[in-house]
Amino acid sequence: MTLEKYNPKRIIVLSRDEMKQWEMAKKFDGDPRLRFFIGDVRDRDRLYRALDGVDYVVHAAATKIVPTAEYNPFECIKTNVNGAMNLIDAAIDKGVKRVVALSTDKASSPINLYGASKLASDKLFVAGNSYSGEHETRFSVVRYGNVMGSRGSVIPFFLSIREKGILPITDPRMTRFMISLEQGVELVWHAFEDMLGGEIYVKKIPSMKVTDIASVVAPEAKQEIIGIRPGEKVHEQMVGIEDAPYTYEYADHLKILPAIHNWSADPFRIKEGKKVPEDFIYSSDRNDHWMTDDELRTWIKANEHKIGTI
Repeated sequence: MTLEKYNPKRIIVLSRDEMKQWEMAKKFDGDPRLRFFIGDVRDRDRLYRALDGVDYVVHAAATKIVPTAEYNPFECIKTNVNGAMNLIDAAIDKGVKRVVALSTDKASSPINLYGASKLASDKLFVAGNSYSGEHETRFSVVRYGNVMGSRGSVIPFFLSIREKGILPITDPRMTRFMISLEQGVELVWHAFEDMLGGEIYVKKIPSMKVTDIASVVAPEAKQEIIGIRPGEKVHEQMVGIEDAPYTYEYADHLKILPAIHNWSADPFRIKEGKKVPEDFIYSSDRNDHWMTDDELRTWIKANEHKIGTI
């Protein structure tokens, strides 16, 4: 999508997953605009080399599986917090213009280590705008939940086990936000175009009950209630009541402005935004936009070839 829309001189993919890099290189048939670096955000020196001559950075690296983070807390912190610090320093020192970091609904009122570490990461990127001093590097954040059909999310999981005739449901009340890969990418593009630094962008997206998702994926399967897993929320939340005083609403997104330095009152950051009510909470159960069963069926049919591959 980015190659087609912007035709950049080059895009560098830095990750420690050599297999995904190999598959991506084959998919794009050796496009000379794509470069692949094996590396890790934990490795400060490698970041400095990778960011040489780079203008824009999308930071997506994370230890994001909730149970994995709970059982490997030190490793989670090394990637999600220390890695963020390494990137901030490297971006400033190498003269990067803009950095957009990907966050998660779990960073809003976190109840697990993954969410807590991503909240810390969000705070680091927001504060990075003052930490950069006279340097021109600016940092912002985009926040959304699991991308529909991405690896580890509920749709490919249900699809993988539907032949068994039983789908596990942790809680029949559970709801989730539904965002497509394309919507996530477009939010990042918008952040780059709109940001002055320190904003957290939240896409307005529909919700759906997990029991309804299961019914669409496998209408004949029995739904078995197994109980909530450690660190799991019944409903997703992307803007908490604590953020309401700093949150503004726009046509298709919300923007949480930084509380520090009185930036939340900056008209150049607010632009045409409308301040949300003091008791505002943006959660998947209190959403006014819900995805229908037919909409999900249509999406699955159109995307079945790539579900579970991203």
